Amino acid sequence: MADARLPQGWTLQQIRDVSGDREAVVLDPDRPVKWVSVAEGHEMPRPEIVLGFHSLCLVKPVDDVDWYMGSLYDDGSIDCWAAYGDLYEALRGL
Repeated sequence: MADARLPQGWTLQQIRDVSGDREAVVLDPDRPVKWVSVAEGHEMPRPEIVLGFHSLCLVKPVDDVDWYMGSLYDDGSIDCWAAYGDLYEALRGL
């Protein structure tokens, strides 16, 4: 089931190798996600894929090609503050 939430063409091991995080995991996408910036914060579209890297995560919303980096909180919520055009770039940005 976790494989269904992996990005197309990627394995969990590839994600771990590129990110450098040997403990990266696929997380349940059913969670609140907000875009936060200096001036504003607003709800983002429903996540399709969420990848966890300790206290950071990468989120790919439904119907969006970009990946969003954010902070993962103990309650499962996410505040995103950076956007990347592709997964490889996002993984290297962790």
